[in-house]
Amino acid sequence: MKKPELIVALDVGSGKEAIQLVELLKNEVDIFKVGGQLFSIEGPHIIRDIQARGKRVFLDLKFHDIPNTVSYSTMGAIVSTSSTTINFTTQFPPKNPSLDIPGLFMFTVHTQGGEGMLKAAVEASRKTAKKLNIVPPLVVGVTVLTSENEPNVINTVLTKAKLAKKSGLDGVVVSVQEVRAIRDELGDEFVIVTPGIRPLGESAGDQKRIATPAEAIAAGSNYLVVGRPIVQATNPYKAAKEILKEMES
Repeated sequence: MKKPELIVALDVGSGKEAIQLVELLKNEVDIFKVGGQLFSIEGPHIIRDIQARGKRVFLDLKFHDIPNTVSYSTMGAIVSTSSTTINFTTQFPPKNPSLDIPGLFMFTVHTQGGEGMLKAAVEASRKTAKKLNIVPPLVVGVTVLTSENEPNVINTVLTKAKLAKKSGLDGVVVSVQEVRAIRDELGDEFVIVTPGIRPLGESAGDQKRIATPAEAIAAGSNYLVVGRPIVQATNPYKAAKEILKEMES
């Protein structure tokens, strides 16, 4: 299993703030998450702005709809974040796709949508990436939000994780509490993304199922998503360095 990586969630109110954070952290952090908050304000161009700085982007919009709608949402997300020159509503695929068009690194769909929807997202992702001549983004399924803490949550998460793998997804988004069970059941190649990461002493906020960076790595996480402990820190660079140091140790 490859070395775990840190993803910084750009949960901020403007593109200017987001790019300032990317510039501040770019020598230490390689992957940044764009969620509904930032995407709703700035649209696809914020992703291209981050990619232009040589960074990878995790788009977390949690697609959840009928299969046909999710197919087109997937297609649109990949095309609109891969080139500033393509009008994907009128020109798809592009006539002359470039070999060096940057692409999304990873995006989310919600496993609640069911097998048909999940398969539609994977198929649309692979077909679109092939037409654009880019590497297909990882498709990961959201299981149960870390702000929830229902009874027997581990059983629910494991069931959804099995569905995600059966449907062809690359991995899932789960809390650290469920990582070991998923790793044991679905193997080392299945990608596990863990939000709700809080360094020792940090407030849980609105999250219920949280863990430290060290606990996440010990359990078998591939990608650790950290937002507020970094972006709201007095010194975001120092906060990120401390988390990376804990991950290394």
